[in-house]
Amino acid sequence: MPEPIPMVTGVGLNTIQRSLLEGEVIEAIRQVYDPEIPVNVYDLGLIYGLEVGADASVAIRMTLTSPACPVAGTLPGEVEAAARAVPGVKSTTLDLVWDPPFSIDRIPEHIRLDLGLL
Repeated sequence: MPEPIPMVTGVGLNTIQRSLLEGEVIEAIRQVYDPEIPVNVYDLGLIYGLEVGADASVAIRMTLTSPACPVAGTLPGEVEAAARAVPGVKSTTLDLVWDPPFSIDRIPEHIRLDLGLL
């Protein structure tokens, strides 16, 4: 695991530090897979937004493939836990949203091709 990104007390993270931390959080989220589809939740397009604050807080907006998704009770918690485990992250919040609804078009073309969806 990388070392925590240093923060100057009282100043917060600068833009570069926030960008680096965001990249580390994305890589951590890429370790969480949708159990029904062999693709991680980030590349599947379930993460609608990710924001790192100057205070090293992480806010995530995500959706699921459908409101009736069988892992609706666990997958968001796995994503939040993965983000929270990144060194340097002070806190996380996850907002599960349904608008806009998930669409297969959110999956990158090369992954859709690999899955036989094109």
